[in-house]
Amino acid sequence: MIRTAVSALAALTLTSPLAAQEAPPQAAASPGEIVAAAAPQDWMRIAPDDLLVMTLAPDADGSAREVVFQLMPPPFSQGWVENIRTLARAGWYDGISVNRVQDNYVVQWGDPNHDNPEADGPAKPLPEGLRVMDETEYTVVRESPGGARLSRAMRGFSERYSKAIAAHAGSTRYDPVHNQYAIVGRYQSDSYAQRTGFSDGWPFATNPDAFWPVHCYGIVGVGRGMAPDTGSGAELYTVIGHAPRHLDRNIALVGRVIEGIEHLSSLPRGTGALGFYEDPAQRIPIQSIRVASDLPAARQPRFEYLSTESESFARYAEARANRRDPFFIVPAGGADICNIPVPVRRVVAGGE
Repeated sequence: MIRTAVSALAALTLTSPLAAQEAPPQAAASPGEIVAAAAPQDWMRIAPDDLLVMTLAPDADGSAREVVFQLMPPPFSQGWVENIRTLARAGWYDGISVNRVQDNYVVQWGDPNHDNPEADGPAKPLPEGLRVMDETEYTVVRESPGGARLSRAMRGFSERYSKAIAAHAGSTRYDPVHNQYAIVGRYQSDSYAQRTGFSDGWPFATNPDAFWPVHCYGIVGVGRGMAPDTGSGAELYTVIGHAPRHLDRNIALVGRVIEGIEHLSSLPRGTGALGFYEDPAQRIPIQSIRVASDLPAARQPRFEYLSTESESFARYAEARANRRDPFFIVPAGGADICNIPVPVRRVVAGGE
């Protein structure tokens, strides 16, 4: 009996290391899995006053079309954001239309008779009290209180990102298919700015003097004429193609589409100059645009974003730059700021 027990123990001692060596390594979490595992306290509720609900005319099949925008928080573009709330609360947007759809670029909406080569009538009068902004307000200077806050946010994100990289130290591995080493890279500099970062759920870029928001897919900007015109917020657009970062610091950015982008990105492309619709019948009517806080409580959409000040977001961003989940062979070793979209989710009634 004792001999049998000793033999069994010896066999276990001999086979356990081999079994451990043969056990497949645990698959690295994908960015989506990291987001799904984020703690409830890592999610930040978006205030109803910062949400806009656009209702388009029903599509050809009679299906409803609704688009939800999140307005940009301080310190960026607050004069234009204030104007947009004023226009929405005055009902000015009701009855305007989508007038321009340019492939791989933007969808633009506003009064079809304002600054439109296909205009066919008088422009719609704007409500009183709209602010007029200067071009200097496209950016936030580093020496301002807002600039100091963004500097702290950038330092904090860099620290958390570095910690996320350190968690994968030693994960360099040989890739026999491509005869090279796949290395764990770091958060890289930007082609259009000295550096990029995140604050309060939004991406931004910076140089030694200033900070500014960036043109990524789904971002909402203010249409304008030639400088010194900076636009009022009556004419808006959203990006539906490759990020046109050359527009950064040249136009005010005021928000982003967080739900319903498909109702805009799938629209027929305009055949006129810059993608404007040549036939007025092609324009897509906008029934209304409302500030969510002005809607009845039961109709107010509720959304939250993954805090960019959380460790979860840093891990998510690092995983976007260094894909280790099973499908990928070679991690990219970096990511463009627009390739790290901030996760946003709708909160169902009664949900956490």
